[in-house]
Amino acid sequence: MGWDEMRPLLEQGTIDTLYMVGWSTLIAALGGLPLGVLLVLTDRGGLLANTVVNKILGAVVNVGRSLPFIIMMVALIPFTRWVVGTAFGPTAAIVPLAIGAIPFFARLVETSVREVDHGLVEAAQAMGGGTWTVVLKVLLPQSLASLVAGLTTTVIALIGYSAMAGAVGGGGLGTLALTYGHQRFETDFMYIVLAVIVVIVTIVQLLGDGVVRLLTRRKRTG
Repeated sequence: MGWDEMRPLLEQGTIDTLYMVGWSTLIAALGGLPLGVLLVLTDRGGLLANTVVNKILGAVVNVGRSLPFIIMMVALIPFTRWVVGTAFGPTAAIVPLAIGAIPFFARLVETSVREVDHGLVEAAQAMGGGTWTVVLKVLLPQSLASLVAGLTTTVIALIGYSAMAGAVGGGGLGTLALTYGHQRFETDFMYIVLAVIVVIVTIVQLLGDGVVRLLTRRKRTG
């Protein structure tokens, strides 16, 4: 296959991959952030300590994290079809990608929030701050750099998941690697696809690291 044939396929595959990863990252952040915070708040000694709720949330997160993505994606086909009207293509792949990423990111959020100095929480409470004031004014701002690092890790994991999604009709670069690299024995094309994925991951990691360094520097000087 010549470059003139490869280029439009690579361009569309890259766009589809970024589309899947972008939307699933947004959904994972919106779902995983409050879930991770609730895991901390409802834990023993937390501001909203509730053992039953904490155990249920923890079990849901553990189950979600333990399922291999490719199996979960197949298992969710009926749900995906119900949500978006189809089980194939980049839009359909967003559903299992987001569902798989929410518990993954939630655990990273939980770890980040737990690292906040408890003395700051006590100081905020002493000044009359309620639970959500503590969350919005102390926990999230103080853990922001760590949260960004966790989100970066989540995005990179989603890029890998999106490639696996190509094995069951998810589209994107994974489908190209499987269709042309494996089934049609276009090994050169497969290596180019892999190189594009590596470049995307590298850019995401560099951007994430840059934001984390900036936030850390501001925190120290502020």
